[in-house]
Amino acid sequence: MNDRKLAEAVDVDFPRYQVGAPPQHLITTLLGDYWISRPEQLPSAALVRLTEEFGVSPVAARAALSRLTKRDLLVSSKSGRRTYYRLTDQAAAVLQEGRERIMSFGLEQGAWDGRWVMAAFSISEEQRDLRHTLRARLRWLGFAPLYDGLWVSPRADADSAAAVLSELEIPMATVFRAEALDLPGMRAPQEAWDFEQLRRTYEGFAAQYAPLLDRVRRGTVGASEALVARSGIMDTWRTFPNHDPDLPAELLPADWPRAAARKLFVEIYDTLGPLAEFRVRQIVAEFDPALAGLVSHHGTGAILTPS
Repeated sequence: MNDRKLAEAVDVDFPRYQVGAPPQHLITTLLGDYWISRPEQLPSAALVRLTEEFGVSPVAARAALSRLTKRDLLVSSKSGRRTYYRLTDQAAAVLQEGRERIMSFGLEQGAWDGRWVMAAFSISEEQRDLRHTLRARLRWLGFAPLYDGLWVSPRADADSAAAVLSELEIPMATVFRAEALDLPGMRAPQEAWDFEQLRRTYEGFAAQYAPLLDRVRRGTVGASEALVARSGIMDTWRTFPNHDPDLPAELLPADWPRAAARKLFVEIYDTLGPLAEFRVRQIVAEFDPALAGLVSHHGTGAILTPS
């Protein structure tokens, strides 16, 4: 993400991710998956009906639409008694940028040059909100804390890290590149990550979704279930970059499960795409048949292939 987009991301007040897809998060996810960057607006009734597929009540869905509009994530308009919504251009751009990272996560990368990007900073204990924000932003960029005020990454972009520190106006901070010395008794930078916990997380992901993969391959998943399941696996997969910043193969233990987990994710997400799109089209058609024809889904390959 370049510096300009980082600045935009700061200003876009997306709902914080929570397990269980709360209504605001769910609505932005659905619009990002099936209505990204479209200038047309969808009827509020269609969006409310879509969230019902996930067990969200109409009252909660309408409240979420109102809050998202107040947060400048949605643009709304009225035509008669109907209200229509779409993502703001800024929200769509940030969603697109984040989705590209999520979709590319786990792909094989080139050889690592052995150098670490390091972000060092000092923030007082009284500035807890600032500390929380900085840590979340650094994790998204691929850093982890080797020590409290020293965060490291083998792949992160140093300019992006410097931009975050500058945007948050942290005066006591620096970013630099370095090679680690392999000395007895010294902590290696890769120890900033808990590999055993990461392994258990990947293995849990595989165990959770293996039954669904079997049903996907047998063709026994219906359109409504495909919509819900596809959003569910994306919500799970999107958490991995916060814990494992695509660490280079040179740093990983043997038989690392990330590649197998990505293969499972891609097969389920891409295979269910047409079915999920069909279900969204069905629902939108109940309220505006012309708009239903504009619904589209994006698979992992389309995200990674330049247009």
